[in-house]
Formats: sequence, structure tokens, C-alpha cells
Amino acid sequence: MTNLFDQNRNYVLGDPELEIIGDRDKLAQWRHKRTGPAFYKLGRKIVYRGADLNAWAEANRVDPRKGANG
Repeated sequence: MTNLFDQNRNYVLGDPELEIIGDRDKLAQWRHKRTGPAFYKLGRKIVYRGADLNAWAEANRVDPRKGANG
């Protein structure tokens, strides 16, 4: 697995690295729907761990060579 994010770093809204998966509004929609990457809500601050972002990205990886069923 290739890491898109630094495994040991925490990311907060506004960090430009988060733009790779979505803008602030998209991340808010995913949090509301509980469909995006895992996050911490500390008061009003949203924090994403790099390890969680990498795990979510890997789970959403599409390999076109495997076809629709695999």
C-alpha cells in the first residue's frame, strides 16, 4: 500500500493536503453522512489522522484490471 498521507501526522481542516480527497464542503458532507474517512471532533475542531486517511483511501481504491466483480 502506498501512503498518500504521512502516517504519523494529524491533519486539520484548511490543510492543503486534504484537498487531494475533497474540499471543505465535501468533507463536511461525508462527516454528516458518516461515509468519509474517520475523524476526531475535538470541540469545534475536526482532526484527521494520516493513518486513517490512508486506510480510507486504500479501501476506496479501484483496480480497473479486476473488472466489475473483483
